[in-house]
Amino acid sequence: MCGIVGIVDAGGVSYPLYYALYALQHRGQESAGITTFDGKALHKHKAQGLVAEVFDVDSLSGLLGNAGIGHVRYPTTGEKIPENIQPFNFTFQKKKISIAHNGNLTNTQDLRREFEERGQIFCTSTDTEVIGNIIVDELRHSSSMQDAVLACMKRLEGSYSVVVLIDDKIYAFRDPLGIRPLCLGKTPEGYIVCSESVAVDALNGEFIRDVKPGEMITISKEGIKCVQIAQASCCGFCIFEYIYFARADSVIDGQLVYDVRRRIGKSLHLEAPVDADIISPVPDSGTAHATGYSESSGIPFREGLIKNRYIGRTFIMPNQKARENAVRIKLNPVKKHLRDKSVVLVDDSIVRGTTSRRIIDLVEDNGAKEVHIRVGSPPIKAPCYLGVDMPTREELIAHNHSCDEVCKKIGATSLHHISIEALIRATGHAPEDLCTGCLTGVYPLKIGNEKACTRHIDFISGTYQSDLKTFGKEETIK
Repeated sequence: MCGIVGIVDAGGVSYPLYYALYALQHRGQESAGITTFDGKALHKHKAQGLVAEVFDVDSLSGLLGNAGIGHVRYPTTGEKIPENIQPFNFTFQKKKISIAHNGNLTNTQDLRREFEERGQIFCTSTDTEVIGNIIVDELRHSSSMQDAVLACMKRLEGSYSVVVLIDDKIYAFRDPLGIRPLCLGKTPEGYIVCSESVAVDALNGEFIRDVKPGEMITISKEGIKCVQIAQASCCGFCIFEYIYFARADSVIDGQLVYDVRRRIGKSLHLEAPVDADIISPVPDSGTAHATGYSESSGIPFREGLIKNRYIGRTFIMPNQKARENAVRIKLNPVKKHLRDKSVVLVDDSIVRGTTSRRIIDLVEDNGAKEVHIRVGSPPIKAPCYLGVDMPTREELIAHNHSCDEVCKKIGATSLHHISIEALIRATGHAPEDLCTGCLTGVYPLKIGNEKACTRHIDFISGTYQSDLKTFGKEETIK
């Protein structure tokens, strides 16, 4: 999972990009990078670490120009080496190009092999470089970025939200299923495209709308131009964005994430009520779910665990040992709220079970009589091939264990996961417009031997079809 941002701003972009990446830090903690264009040359700075560790006053002062892109990375493909830190820069026919990507391609190796057979040498092991090469390859034959994005959408399989800096313009596009989020905003002196609306908020900007699946956006000093490149029969919005990854204060595809999680919590109570003393979240991602459960049940909301704000999210730490060590220092129990209490702990999801087991031990060690676990996602039984780091079935506790078995393994008094039907209702989207592959094992596109409910995609770039209304027409936002 990664976060991307592109900004055109008359007042300069180094600090706006920095603040936007700060707002997207939850989407990747492995590395961060920024590339800007000053009218003559690209300027870049990137390194491993958090945004605050990578950038300082000196590095930001060197990022000159009024257009730029940025990236925070948590790798799902490619090694964790400096060469893989985005954005990646290219030079082509005197044009300065930089690219950053959020998502995961499922045909990376096939595409890479095609280029290598033609003599292309790759400098990284990421799928982002493959996207960059497709764009450059198409620009050799056509000066149209629209044609290049069309070529990408025809050839790429998987999930991708992409920002591309070419000289002083930014191009952004989203895969035809819209698997990874992307949105538009207006800043006081320019425009922004980013993974989540919280990055717009960080710049005191105005959220315009989500980038449509299959759409290409061009941002320049003249404004924003939008054109629909591809149209799918149904979308494939990642349901895990709503469950866990996105910040609660983000608006994603028309839904405030906090409201979705609150509705999930209310549904959890209706499905599995408990005669308990307090409702407590597993902070922070379980907080909105717990609020909904408390509101529906009338049982008081109390924080039984306080999070140390200076440690990363345990789910996106690079290995199991790091996750286990982190739990010990991440959460501190509030003994007064737990002692002699029957506690409902509400969490967003259970992936490996490591965190749940240790949290339950922590709560019981501090006096809780009962610990009932309520989970804002159905059991996660299948891997994600589209950008979330849970690649194998073997590491998923629910894959080989029933709910009762998981309950015993984590030491809970009781355990209930929300039903898939209630979860889908809570998102506000139609079932066919969501990717629920990690929950159902059925994916929105063909991936190896996995089950799929594939979408039909029409490539409509450069045409107008009356049944598509404004699709295919160029739209300009001033």
